Amino acid sequence: MGEQQHVKFPPEVIEEYAALGIDIVALFSAGHLGSRMGVEIVEASADRVVGTMPVEGNTQPYGLLHGGASAVLAETLGSVGSMLHGGSSKIAVGVDLNCTHHRGVRSGLVTGVATPVHQGRSTATYEIVISDEEGRRVCTARLTCLLRDAPTAG
Repeated sequence: MGEQQHVKFPPEVIEEYAALGIDIVALFSAGHLGSRMGVEIVEASADRVVGTMPVEGNTQPYGLLHGGASAVLAETLGSVGSMLHGGSSKIAVGVDLNCTHHRGVRSGLVTGVATPVHQGRSTATYEIVISDEEGRRVCTARLTCLLRDAPTAG
């Protein structure tokens, strides 16, 4: 995931996971797929998750940002927000993702911002807006995650 040390987490979140001996940076990353795609999480809280992804390397045959790449960025950001909302006793599992692609992008970096639409006890829904470097909306997505009990050690 690149330089994850620069991710901004709320102090109380860092303390909660550190007390459990959990590497918060690794837990709230985009994983192997996101790493291969160049996804970088810049800011993360239950109320706002921001991440970036390069267009280069994530295009379809016409040279435009692949819709699936936008979906990966959206699901990553919404999942991180859902996991932070659920806290250390829950895990977030995506159950519904929809994306509307508004415009094509051929180069540069896209930025996604995930904000909550619903934060419940068993589900969390986030709207994710992906924009190009000029601030133009490229994609609007919505992700709903099921919040399940985290497995217990032992």
